[in-house]
Amino acid sequence: MTGGERSRRAPGQVKEVTSLSNPLVKDIKALSLKKYRDREHAFMAEGLKLVLDALDAGWIIRTLVYAKAGRGNATVEKAAARTVAAGGLVLEVSEKVLSSITRRENPQMVVGVFEQRYLPLKEIRPSDQDVWVALDRVRDPGNLGTVIRTVDAVGAKGVILVGECTDPFSIETVRATMGSLFSVSITRAEREAFLTWRGGLPGLMVGTHLKGSVDYRNVDYSKGPILLLMGNEQQGLPETLAEACDRLVRIPQAGRADSLNLAVATGVMLYEIRRAALPASHGAA
Repeated sequence: MTGGERSRRAPGQVKEVTSLSNPLVKDIKALSLKKYRDREHAFMAEGLKLVLDALDAGWIIRTLVYAKAGRGNATVEKAAARTVAAGGLVLEVSEKVLSSITRRENPQMVVGVFEQRYLPLKEIRPSDQDVWVALDRVRDPGNLGTVIRTVDAVGAKGVILVGECTDPFSIETVRATMGSLFSVSITRAEREAFLTWRGGLPGLMVGTHLKGSVDYRNVDYSKGPILLLMGNEQQGLPETLAEACDRLVRIPQAGRADSLNLAVATGVMLYEIRRAALPASHGAA
């Protein structure tokens, strides 16, 4: 895209930036910190695929940043045109600036800044075939991102973050979702609000617990909706949440390990639930 083309398409909407001290660059870099993400209700998504996934899913883009090497790339220019059409700003930057923004030596060619999106808990009204995952105080961004990706893969509805959880919009979590963040509903709630909401819903709430007496494969998941509750990586489910479950199940361990990684355990549970509770039309992985 030449300078003349940029000015004809969107006067004042595309800027070329080469300085690390540019205020626009500083504002985007600040999104690496949660307090700024919360204040601005914004976050970064790295890579052309993630940006296109977000645009296709209707997420609001504020800024598109692309490396000069992307000039002339038809897909990058299309993303830039979509950003301008949506009222966003497009920045063409040097690789040095892009590396500074992403904190990577070999950054992706494109970065998008999007508005955060949370689904209010009160708006969730699960129907018969719905499956939701609730995570209590999940701490690891990689675990959260992998769970979101798995929820997307099995065709479940979304993730409810209970209590103090890691930020779903941190750059590490967004990377780990591989774009599934834009297809999965994310909700957050304090424990008391979650329990109150759960009390008014039909269906089965199943929690994994080391004290669970039932093998996870021996539960009838066919009568939904299903709410899968998973505990904190180190501490598991607290008693208040465990007691609220209709079933406490365990995943048998054949080796010396006494538990599975949170994301792995969630995946095991979701694919077992999927056999009975989710539509058969979903394709195999």
